[in-house]
Amino acid sequence: MPLADSDRELVEAELGREATRAEAALFENLWSEHCAYRSSRPLLSAFTTDGEDVVVGPGDDAAVVSVPGTDQLVTFGVESHNHPSYVDPYDGAATGVGGIVRDTLSMGAYPVALADCLYFGDFSRDHSRYLLDGVVEGISDYGNAIGVPTVTGSTQFHDGYEGNPLVNVACVGLVTEDRLVTAAAKEPGNKLVLVGNATGRDGLGGASFASEDLAEDAETEDRPAVQVGDPYTEKLLVEANEALVDEDLLQAARDLGAAGLGGASSELVALGGLGARIDLNAVHQREPEMNALEILLAESQERMCYEVRPEDVERVREIAERFDLGCSVIGEVTEGNYVCEFDGETVVDAPAEFLADGAPMNDLEREEPSEPETDLPDVDVEAAFDAVLSSPNTASKRWVYRQYDHEVGNRTLRRPGEDAAALTLPDAGGETALAFAAGANPNWTDASPYRGAYATAVENATNLAAVGAEPLAAVDCLNGGNPEKPDVYGGFAAAVDGLADGCRAVDAPVVGGNVSLYNDSAAGPVPPTPTLAMLGVRQGYDAPGMAAAGDGDLVLVGGNDETLGGSEYLAQFDGSAPFPEVDEAGVAAVRTAAGHDATLAVHDVSDGGLAVTLAEMVGEDAGVDAEVPSVAALFSEAPGRAVVETTDPEALRDAVDAPVVDLGAATADGALSVVVAGESVEYDFEDVVDARRVLERELD
Repeated sequence: MPLADSDRELVEAELGREATRAEAALFENLWSEHCAYRSSRPLLSAFTTDGEDVVVGPGDDAAVVSVPGTDQLVTFGVESHNHPSYVDPYDGAATGVGGIVRDTLSMGAYPVALADCLYFGDFSRDHSRYLLDGVVEGISDYGNAIGVPTVTGSTQFHDGYEGNPLVNVACVGLVTEDRLVTAAAKEPGNKLVLVGNATGRDGLGGASFASEDLAEDAETEDRPAVQVGDPYTEKLLVEANEALVDEDLLQAARDLGAAGLGGASSELVALGGLGARIDLNAVHQREPEMNALEILLAESQERMCYEVRPEDVERVREIAERFDLGCSVIGEVTEGNYVCEFDGETVVDAPAEFLADGAPMNDLEREEPSEPETDLPDVDVEAAFDAVLSSPNTASKRWVYRQYDHEVGNRTLRRPGEDAAALTLPDAGGETALAFAAGANPNWTDASPYRGAYATAVENATNLAAVGAEPLAAVDCLNGGNPEKPDVYGGFAAAVDGLADGCRAVDAPVVGGNVSLYNDSAAGPVPPTPTLAMLGVRQGYDAPGMAAAGDGDLVLVGGNDETLGGSEYLAQFDGSAPFPEVDEAGVAAVRTAAGHDATLAVHDVSDGGLAVTLAEMVGEDAGVDAEVPSVAALFSEAPGRAVVETTDPEALRDAVDAPVVDLGAATADGALSVVVAGESVEYDFEDVVDARRVLERELD
């Protein structure tokens, strides 16, 4: 996609001359929606981004927050690789992991955990399964090879992703204040050093490709825009980066992602209010006769751009060689423009801040989202229970996460499949644990972008509360369709506002994130999809799990709800209803219940409602005997609630500031028995397991 005429006029007015071919291409990529957030940045002021624990907020490669009561800092970021994962699901997803890990390295941190949030078209379609298989394999192969565990995430299926899947990956890293690095260049005269893989022609134009609707022939025509990853080089880069930080050799760092070297180096010096002079011929290359534009914009993976003091360059080179990584001194930081030379000619000469932050914002029309009509199905309870329990959306995702190494690094306290993952912080001077949850439900935001996004924040906070953790911070990946369509932009804007208000309500500052628009294809736009990743913290490594122990009473903290908007029940039977107003007050009650002395198990109510929550608590030696007042109460997905197994219901009732409803009791027989408005539904343990293994049954 060439530089738009209006943008070209602005560029040439600033430069006072006609732009060179390399300049036009660099501006096209850096001013694309993917890099400049031209349609979304005006909306992002809705988020609260600061707080007493926020050290580095939005704008750097990753956010940084402090862990209360410790000297530990945590880096946190999220990235999308949506278009590449449609064109080449394996490499598209794998390089998404690589990119978010390098964002972590840029801050001087060591990556310790990943979350993957995946969205595909209808599971019954062969193409959806092909994409799912390739994406999961790409994440698995890359994450496992670099030794970073994938500990949580979500997998959703919805018709809206048929022509454009979403692949969102979040990463957590650990660092201390004395090791923290940022992306802002520090001083003229310092050298710019490129470390990592050699530069090739893969990923050319990736930023502009990510800013266009997917065409029907994208899988063949756009394949050159997809990067190709090498996880073994990334692992070497992780360890080399750690060694460079150990010796205090880095003044600033930026990973090479969107717009390649041009993007990373211009943004690095722009953040410091400085310029650069770069010799493109000095860049180590793996393909012959590359031209200036290719060297500048290729998105070859596993590369970092470092600002290094002149006296430290040789030591940086020695460490790079020790890890068998390429190393090039490509230029230096200056007080002037951002200048690139090639074969003795100046091919780029522009103010760095104008390149990195000069794109004009779009003023787009928006239409307020309409509410769906209420059309509730009349279905036999047992048939409805069967359908919801075996839906790919609510079924076990074991097929996905069993392919990931989720314990490498020896920090994982709580494995995938629980409400939230938990990680140890052994260097924090006590038993301080991080909790990590991530995901979004497209049925919710499809029914109501604002309220569904608000509920996304409440749901992630409830996941943390179920393992006894308080929110620390959140990052978001805001996915939407073509913003030039007023109805699409209106839905996206409403989702942004809803997520911002929801995160504020649960006291989780949004410290960073990513925006991915133009997720449109011949099949239409994706639903507004505000993926949220949220970190929490708790004291103590022990917390109740979600599986019933078989020894206590079952209560519902937060009380019954009979709203069905956005539920899997309605999706299964072509019903509809507006998504309900959500009350976040139950989050604190769930957290209190998780820490109560009489609590044996906690599991939040979410996708599939109480039906799925109760089924997921059943084990081989522990069952559930419950009573629910209505079909609506059984399938409502209103968040901020949890089923708790307790040995003292009255003491729990006294301890929490929320309704507590008796559900029944846990049993020792492994069976699921639920009475719904007088009608009984029963499953034995094998039936529950079989219903929930639909992914494995269909894909193995």
